[in-house]
Amino acid sequence: MKAPTVSEALFSLKSYAGAMLALYVALRIGLPRPFWAMMTAYIVASPLAGAVRSKAVYRLAGTTLGSAMALATVPLLANAPELLSLTFALWVGLCLYVSLLDRTPRSYLFMLAGYTAALIGFPTVTQPDQIFDTSLARVEEIILGITCATLVHSLVLPQGIGPVLLARIQRAYGDAQQWITDALAGRTDAQRQERRKLAADITDLRLMATHLPFDTSHLRWTSNAIHAVQDRLSLMMPLLSAIEDRVEVLRKMPGTWTRRWSTAMQDVAAWVRDGSRRDPAEVAALVRTVEANMPAVTAAMSWPQILELSLGSRLRALINVCADSRALRADIEASLHDARAESIREQPGLSPRVLHTDRGLALLSAFAAAVAILGCCLFWIASGWQAGSGSALMAAVFCCLFATLDNPVPAIRVFLKYTLLSIPCSAFYLLAVLPAVHSFEMLVLATAPLFMLLGVFIARPATMGPALAFLFGVISALALHDTQTADLVSFANSMIAQVVGIVAAAVSTRVFRTISADHSAARLLRANWQELAQLGRARSVREATVTEISARMLDRLALLAPRLAAARDNTSLQGVDALADLRLGLNMTQLLRVQPRLERDGLPLRPLLLSLSGFFDSRKGPAQRPAAPLLQRLDATMRAACALAPSPEQRDAVAALGGIRRDLYPDAADYQPASSNLESDHVR
Repeated sequence: MKAPTVSEALFSLKSYAGAMLALYVALRIGLPRPFWAMMTAYIVASPLAGAVRSKAVYRLAGTTLGSAMALATVPLLANAPELLSLTFALWVGLCLYVSLLDRTPRSYLFMLAGYTAALIGFPTVTQPDQIFDTSLARVEEIILGITCATLVHSLVLPQGIGPVLLARIQRAYGDAQQWITDALAGRTDAQRQERRKLAADITDLRLMATHLPFDTSHLRWTSNAIHAVQDRLSLMMPLLSAIEDRVEVLRKMPGTWTRRWSTAMQDVAAWVRDGSRRDPAEVAALVRTVEANMPAVTAAMSWPQILELSLGSRLRALINVCADSRALRADIEASLHDARAESIREQPGLSPRVLHTDRGLALLSAFAAAVAILGCCLFWIASGWQAGSGSALMAAVFCCLFATLDNPVPAIRVFLKYTLLSIPCSAFYLLAVLPAVHSFEMLVLATAPLFMLLGVFIARPATMGPALAFLFGVISALALHDTQTADLVSFANSMIAQVVGIVAAAVSTRVFRTISADHSAARLLRANWQELAQLGRARSVREATVTEISARMLDRLALLAPRLAAARDNTSLQGVDALADLRLGLNMTQLLRVQPRLERDGLPLRPLLLSLSGFFDSRKGPAQRPAAPLLQRLDATMRAACALAPSPEQRDAVAALGGIRRDLYPDAADYQPASSNLESDHVR
């Protein structure tokens, strides 16, 4: 066993102190289930003070909502156990479905509202007249555990989320900076795994920032600026991917990669490497250098010239995004010293709701949870088993806890394994230690070695799951002491009920919910294509659309990476370039943005966009390429755009059309400029 670090030992000590404080107060004021307060203190514990506070708020709201549901349902349906079981199963399923559609920590509220109703309602069905007292007691115990844990983690050497968040932002920028340097130097595909990791880092930053308003550092005042930084990082990904692709293609074309382009690339790379250079005049000079290398748009434009135009357009956008990011980071760092500028407070940012959600999978998860709960309830009703309520509520808890995984069964098995391993230890404490304990001080001394050791393992991501399973198994057994049923028969009944509930959750999840890695990857790719299809059908584009699309597709890219690695035997998924979808989304958004001006000049873009939408609607796999008619329409539209009167919108349209052609038809023959002015029939 590796020796605990200072931070691990401190977390374990604070978690144990919060749990013991909750247990002591619960015992002193005479709450009926004081060990529930202790368990709650461990559930909301986190090394970061902001995360503890946010979990406390969401758990409190979820507990209140779940207890209200139990309070409203049990008195009405106590004499109809089958209907009551169906009601609770549907409630848990509904709450789980809603929670899976919100991938931020707020989802904890809905998930907890679901299984709290089962946790309060099922044990009281035989005594419906006590439902109010039971609900009130559970809420009081949970509030007490939340309060004690929050106080300890917030007041005793609190670890703010701000420094951790800033360190992750710095790491993400470091990865992006390395990618920029590689792309400008022509070192393509050298760090593909790191780029997928960058996408995962951006999503993690967006989720971690949801805890920021609850943090103890000054950084909590800069939530909007933090979100804006994440948005800039999201925009960098498609821009960098496009630059990398254009540089690679142009370097292979004889006579196209001039010394002027090499000099411009070196200047931009040097500016990117030196993060302290924030002079607006220098940024403007870099933009002018890039624009000087971009060819003028003419009807006789060649394919290499269009690629140069696309490269310059994306490089110019990248410079501006990097400059914005540096200014934002400077403001955020200043805020740590309480220098809160107006620009920080007014900076807009995207909601985490832009992240990917899978409604179909959420519905399957809800159905699996409802089936597991109903199965346990039917067995409980048919057998008359006194401890049967425990199996139903454990089925509810475990179907909810692991619903975000493609295959929750292995995680449930690990939890079951360590729950079983906790039984001898639980029996020892319940049947041998607690009867010999006659004071709270003795209880603290008796439990400290075990819980302090488990706290260290909880602080380590690799061992957190098994340690939590062991800890919850022990505390659940100790809770029998609250009900004066600390005997061998009651202990065995309780443990069997837990095991039955966990097994029911695993079986139901395995039958109705588990999907393979390649199937999950295919669903994510189809979600990207459906988003591009919807974009093609749109009639206008909002200013934030490109950032939202980038954020959502980057999120899917992060979700794809481990699934593609696990699906190595599926040849149809090998070589998938999800960044191509990002580039296509950027280009289609740009076409929508310039569409009004080009239509006034006589060039309709909607037929092409609808054709693109039709292709993505019908796309079956990553290897499928659009048919030749779409290429002909794309080339005809590009020729017509090149023939328009010069304008910034015309230049952006040609760059976007060239990017779409390159991403959809990477192996097609080069685009040929117009040989005549008779292109309108192909465009329409």
